[in-house]
Amino acid sequence: MIELNADIGEGCHDAELMPYLTRVSIACGGHTGDAASMMAALRLAAEQGVAVGAHPGYPDRGGFGRRALAASAEDIVAWITQQTEALAEQAARLGMRLAHVKPHGALYNMAAQDRSVAEAVAQAVAAFDPGLVLLGLSGSQLVAAGRAAGLAVLNEAFADRRYQANDRLVSRETQGALITDPDAAAQQAHALAQGEPVVTLDGALLRIRAETLCLHGDTPNALNVARAVHAALNRG
Repeated sequence: MIELNADIGEGCHDAELMPYLTRVSIACGGHTGDAASMMAALRLAAEQGVAVGAHPGYPDRGGFGRRALAASAEDIVAWITQQTEALAEQAARLGMRLAHVKPHGALYNMAAQDRSVAEAVAQAVAAFDPGLVLLGLSGSQLVAAGRAAGLAVLNEAFADRRYQANDRLVSRETQGALITDPDAAAQQAHALAQGEPVVTLDGALLRIRAETLCLHGDTPNALNVARAVHAALNRG
């Protein structure tokens, strides 16, 4: 069964989602998160035996990291390093190690499209710990940059988001971007796991390589979506 992941430590349904997940990416002080929320998320993951990773983003709490900021490569390296280190320090207190890094929000999307941003992210992760896995949008610049930096990578796809025909995610501001119907999310997840095409928002068919599937705790109806997706994947 393909693994499921979620971004946590963001004030959503973390405990309820955890039984369905293989790995989680924890907010670590950029778009949100502090020492207390990181520790709480790490403890939840430890209780369920779920792998943990850092979810660093633009330092923009007001915009929840979903607005691209003008930044140099040095800025991006510093932000990734500082936020990942903050989570790693909390994890060490529990005898835990980080397994991966997945950029958040606008930084994730920018790294998917912009080679220089992708290379800065990959450089930061490889310098911090070359044993970390880098999660990126399937087939994106970030995945390519991670491989070039010598990192293990996971091509990520989304069970609860619609795609454009060009492989990019539909903007959250666009009507229909979020899949809130559990059956529709389960259908898309099953197709992704089986290597079958998914239907884009404009009705095209798109085949996406998926090694890990993301669920969002802040998607409306998130728990029902998680249950339906997990059940569909278990059915094979």
